[in-house]
Amino acid sequence: MSKKGSILIVDDEEIMRDVLGTVLTNAGYRVDLAKTGEEAISVYEKKTYDVVLMDVSMPGMGGLSALDEIVKIDGGAVVLMVTAFATFETAISAWGKGANGVVRKPFQNEQIIKIVDKGIKKRRNEEERVYLRQSMTRSVKRDAIIGRSEKMESVFRLLERVAPARSTVLITGESGTGKELIAKSIHESSPRADMPFVVVNCSNIPSELLESELFGHTRRAFTGAVEAKKGLFGAADGGSILLDEIGDLRFETQVRLLRVIQEREFTPVGETSPTKVDVRIIAATNVELKEAVKNGTFREDLYYRLSVVPVELPALRTRPEDILPLAQHFIRKYSKENGRVVSENLSPEVLSLLENYYYPGNVRELENIIERAVVIVPTDEITVECLRPEVGNSQTAFGMIRDGEGVSGEIDLARGVNFFDAVSHFENDLIRRALDQTGGHQVRAAKLLGLNPTTLNSKIKTLNIALEY
Repeated sequence: MSKKGSILIVDDEEIMRDVLGTVLTNAGYRVDLAKTGEEAISVYEKKTYDVVLMDVSMPGMGGLSALDEIVKIDGGAVVLMVTAFATFETAISAWGKGANGVVRKPFQNEQIIKIVDKGIKKRRNEEERVYLRQSMTRSVKRDAIIGRSEKMESVFRLLERVAPARSTVLITGESGTGKELIAKSIHESSPRADMPFVVVNCSNIPSELLESELFGHTRRAFTGAVEAKKGLFGAADGGSILLDEIGDLRFETQVRLLRVIQEREFTPVGETSPTKVDVRIIAATNVELKEAVKNGTFREDLYYRLSVVPVELPALRTRPEDILPLAQHFIRKYSKENGRVVSENLSPEVLSLLENYYYPGNVRELENIIERAVVIVPTDEITVECLRPEVGNSQTAFGMIRDGEGVSGEIDLARGVNFFDAVSHFENDLIRRALDQTGGHQVRAAKLLGLNPTTLNSKIKTLNIALEY
């Protein structure tokens, strides 16, 4: 189905059908033809259309009678009546039966396109209003999102208000907090749920290929472009696109993205004319974009365009009440995947270690920990020995403050140890040990830690960890 719209033309004159069909097909619409009112009804019973252009005067069932039947099939049908003898009485009769307008022959091609565009806009607006009314009575889809803490409930309440709208959303949070799951939930709870959901990791695509990947290219637009490519924005037309790691988007591409948001159009590499697009943009990042704006690496105007609705995901260490249900969810998942029967009932010792761990990789790291435990557990119950060594040794600064030995960010005021310094030291030690175990291989170390390789590299730079490999 054409994203621009679908039209059913009903006219007993072959020349008129051909003229209207050619004009509207060339304008980018999908067009079907019917010769009689009876045929139009038969076609409409099988599939609906955005607009029906129907002649008033036809042999057999006339246009006004066919209009009656189409409106019975689809109360939201947009029907435009075409006649060579438009009179006030004809218009009143047509409107009374549910028509959206009367077009008089002869007409200009531009006039028909303008009227059809207006009809399609009316159809789409009404569909969106119906969907919004339905959306108000249901919750955001939470099947894949586990969380019972107040912080996550607050996120869910925000998503229920955001999902039905068309506004751009900026999801922020540390690596592994579930930004992609949240973005997908927004899409699946929106009027675009049946359309594509396209995910783009801006940090994984080489910078020189990013614009081609996002916006497509023409044949021979550059060396190696042996054929034209649609691009990810084109693939997402009508749906949503998640721009993950948006903070890594190079400055030149930021300019083009700003235009997409403002004008709802983009120009493929090698093209001269823009392509219209209807895409909801959801951006995600673990980078502080305000700082990037101050540093001159991220456009301020793009930042404000993206953060119309900011959604901040809390780190797992700040919501310990979610650790048990998450762990149980992952036990079920990996027990099934590995053909194991492992109890979801965790011993107090195991649960204590899990709840007192710092989780630099957040939910993704917890998933990694549980998957490993399910795979190596010798019985049907996860024990302390099944946990990764760093979890078993996690009675550190984080556990001490959780137990009440520190207040207001301090672990022990008498000793003068700062909580966040201790956390950085602990994270530094974990990364060093992972690098030691993998011989300095950052990708394998990242997998061991439950981190994205890009995030690990960023942490190595932030923590000033010297690489001696």
